[in-house]
Amino acid sequence: MSAITRRVFLGSAAAAAATTTLGCRASAGAAASPNEALRVAVVGLRGRGRDHINQFIDLPGVEVAALCDVDSNVLEAARAKAIEAGAADPLAIVDYRELLERDDIDAVSIATPNHWHALQAVWACQAGKDVYLEKPVSHNVWEGRQIVHAAAKYDRIVQTGTQIRSSPSIQEALAWVNEGHIGEIQLARGLCYKPRESIGRVEGAQKIDPAVDYDLWCGPAPKKALMRERLHYDWHWVFDTGNGDLGNQGIHQMDIARWALGESALPPRTISVGGRFGYVDDGNTPNTQFVYHDYERAPLLFEVRGLPHDAKAQAGKWRDGMDDYLGASIGVIVHCEDGYVQIPSYTQATAYNKKGKKLESWKGGANHYANFVDAVRSRRSEDLTASIEDGHLSSALCHLGNISYLRGEAGGPAKVSKIASKLRHANDTADRFLDHLSKNGVDPEVEQPIVGPWLEIDPDTETIEGDVEASRLLTREYREPFVVPRTV
Repeated sequence: MSAITRRVFLGSAAAAAATTTLGCRASAGAAASPNEALRVAVVGLRGRGRDHINQFIDLPGVEVAALCDVDSNVLEAARAKAIEAGAADPLAIVDYRELLERDDIDAVSIATPNHWHALQAVWACQAGKDVYLEKPVSHNVWEGRQIVHAAAKYDRIVQTGTQIRSSPSIQEALAWVNEGHIGEIQLARGLCYKPRESIGRVEGAQKIDPAVDYDLWCGPAPKKALMRERLHYDWHWVFDTGNGDLGNQGIHQMDIARWALGESALPPRTISVGGRFGYVDDGNTPNTQFVYHDYERAPLLFEVRGLPHDAKAQAGKWRDGMDDYLGASIGVIVHCEDGYVQIPSYTQATAYNKKGKKLESWKGGANHYANFVDAVRSRRSEDLTASIEDGHLSSALCHLGNISYLRGEAGGPAKVSKIASKLRHANDTADRFLDHLSKNGVDPEVEQPIVGPWLEIDPDTETIEGDVEASRLLTREYREPFVVPRTV
């Protein structure tokens, strides 16, 4: 790798300074012609990573050339399945830094835990690789903007893994609603009513599987003893590494809601109310929450419900007993003066008038990975349906909601109701939130929700005004040498 050494990836002040002057190989990350294979490395091979492998294998002119995971058991199993699916003997690499040193990798497709996303994306840009980056693109607001800077500086194609952006049905539905067919938008409501049962509670530190390089797994996050039963996946529910369901499933619907509003910046104000109800376990992210972004045109309200409809539903299969709102459980409702648009999935939408009469409907999806490959070949970031700028902004909305939550204090129903009574076009939010808890056997007078403060935000600088502790949560303390550089 020309001009790139391992010091690019080390977090010392000297190394960080060095990254500001390093150039990129002109050929890296770009196939010379449509006839030349694009060599992709998939990083993080559980969950979404399996989909990345299969999707890229199926695309013409793309070679899954390498696989990378810090769990050698996962790595070996994924490699075997990839070969079975048609990959031609991909490299197996544990340390991501070694992957980036290779000249024969054009792009990386990142599906690692959230706390690694930004650093891996920045490093890839510095190493001359294009990037397909799972959502949320960041673990905090500040590092998301750093990816945007790195993509621009090194002229990299960086696609956000919010695949709904490639669905023509959703594109057409949102264009239709913004043409004013059912009046002005009054509220964009995102919904994440997805079953999230307890992850259990352990008595002490858990043993790390020797197949896992735990230092690399922790990366930028604090290297603490494992205090939950499962290392994998349940990192979503611990703030050191995850962002709760706002940043897991919810980022998709948050993105659609912001897209519907046509907003291209952070809101001037944000508030959140929530808690982790219904069980005591080793998670610390909320499983029940509402977040309100006070955009001037129309507000964006986001609701998370990890508990089912009621206590009776808890006794059965939770996935069969989740709530819905106007026909959507994991989706978006765009409320307008004369009706609403329901978006209940990734590939369909329906418009209704106020009486519930169907006005229009749209169906159809598209291949988001193919969109990324097309943009890599054209070298035009504007060909992407989900730019890193959009990925950063929508991820940041999730982070702002969590910042308000983390800065909050316990408050009973009266306090929650007082907050919600002042929310434009959403003043029934408290009643619905409290009713949901009560139906699940939670007494909000006893198990009080956390009521966050209003965050006063400067959208131009992406900073929080008048709250030092909230401002601190816009970034994190990185663990050396896994530090997102201040100058990319």
